[in-house]
Amino acid sequence: MVKNLGENSKSVVIIGAGIAGIQAALDLGDMGIQVHLIEKQPCIGGRMAQLDKTFPTLDCSICILAPKLSECYRHDNITLHTLSEIQKIGGSVGNFSVDVLKHARYVKESVCTNCGDCGAICPVRGITNFFDANLVTQAAAQIAFPAAVPAAYRIDPSKCLYLNYEICGLCYQNCGADAIDFTQKDSILSLDKVGAIIVATGLDLAEDIHTLNIYGYQKYDNVITAMELERLICASGPQAGHLSRLTDGKHPKKIAYLQCIDSRSQKGQMYCSSVCCMYTTKEAMIAYEHDNELESYVFYIDMRAGGKGFQKFLQRGAKEYNIKYLKSKISHIDVDKDDNPIITYEDYETSEIKQLTVDLVVLATCIIPSRGINNLANVLGIDLDHYDFVKTNPFLPVETSIEGIYTCGCAREPMDIPRSVAEASGAAARAAEVIKGG
Repeated sequence: MVKNLGENSKSVVIIGAGIAGIQAALDLGDMGIQVHLIEKQPCIGGRMAQLDKTFPTLDCSICILAPKLSECYRHDNITLHTLSEIQKIGGSVGNFSVDVLKHARYVKESVCTNCGDCGAICPVRGITNFFDANLVTQAAAQIAFPAAVPAAYRIDPSKCLYLNYEICGLCYQNCGADAIDFTQKDSILSLDKVGAIIVATGLDLAEDIHTLNIYGYQKYDNVITAMELERLICASGPQAGHLSRLTDGKHPKKIAYLQCIDSRSQKGQMYCSSVCCMYTTKEAMIAYEHDNELESYVFYIDMRAGGKGFQKFLQRGAKEYNIKYLKSKISHIDVDKDDNPIITYEDYETSEIKQLTVDLVVLATCIIPSRGINNLANVLGIDLDHYDFVKTNPFLPVETSIEGIYTCGCAREPMDIPRSVAEASGAAARAAEVIKGG
C-alpha cells in the first residue's frame, strides 16, 4: 500500500459512500492521498448493498461489494464519517475548508461487537428498516443489516425512551462490551487543507419521496416495487431468499413487471431511468431460478438496453427463463377474490384491450436525485440540471460548475454499476491531479 503523502498534504472529501464513493476513495487512498468519506446513513455501501445480484453477469452483489467495504474501513488513508452531513464549505480549488455535522450514534463505534444484545432487549419496536425497503421493522437499537460497515449498532434518538424520557436504559444495562454511550452529542468536525471534493450522493427512487398511488401500489399488497422484490428474493432479506407473496405466503407462479413507472411521463419525470429494462430482466431470471415453473411478463413501452452484452441478456431471458415481453400500455389493475392482480392493458401489436391475471405485480419505479441534493448544491455552490441531477459538461462528465468539485455515478444521471465505478475512478483521477499537481 502507498503511504500517506504527509501531514501537510491536501486531502479529498467524498460525499456519499455508495459504490461510486467507495471506488473513488479506494483509488485515491491507494495513491497515498488522505480521504474523508462522508455518509449520512449509519453504514456504507449504498443501494448496491441492497441488491441480490447484478446484471448482466448475475454475480452476487454483496460478494462483489463486501471486500470493498472491508478494505475501505481498514484503509490507512481513508477516514469514514457515517451519520454525517456537509454543513459549510469555504475556500477554493486546492484549499477548501469543510464543516461536517456528525450526528451522535449513542454507541461507541470502536467498542461495539455487533452482538445484537441491545437490539434484542430494546422494548421499542415497529421502526421501519430502510435497508429492507421498509418491509420489516426493527428496534430503536438497530443496525441496517448484519454485515454492515461499520459493524456497530446505533440508537434512534427520535424513538429511544431513555433519550426522550430518561426511562428504560435496558440496552446500557445489558451491553457486555459497555458500548452504549448516551452522553454523545451531535458535533461539528472542521476539515482544513481539502484539495478537492467529489459528490457521489447516488440515487433515490420515486416511492422514497411521495406516495405512489398508481396501479394499485399500497392499495393491493401483491403490487410491490422492484426494490421490494430485490429484498424479498435476497438471501439476506426478510424472507431469507424464499420468494412468496406478502398476503398469503403463496409462491407466485406468474409475475408481471411494469416498466417506466413515474418516468417518461408528464405526470412524473420526463426522462428514462436507463437501467430498468435490465434489472427487470435480472429479477425475472432470479425469480425463475427459485421456481422453474414461473412465468414472467414484462410490460414495456420501449426496450432500452444499450450496454455491452445487454441485448444478448434480454434474449437469454426470453429463451431460457420463460420471460415474455409485451409492448403495451397499462390501463389499470384490479384484484380478484384471492387478491390476484388483474392487469388491463392495450397490446400495441394488435391494438386490442386485454387482461392478464397474475400472482404478483412488480413496478419498475423511476430513479430520482438523492433527497437533500438541493441543500447540498446550495452549500457547495454547484449547479443542478433541470431534473436536479448535478449539472456537468457532456464532454467533461465528472466536472461540476465549480473548479475542484467533481461528481460521479447517479448523482449526475441514472446509470448502472459498472459505469458508476468507471466514473468514480475518473473523478478520483481528476481530484488526484489537483492534489499532486498533475
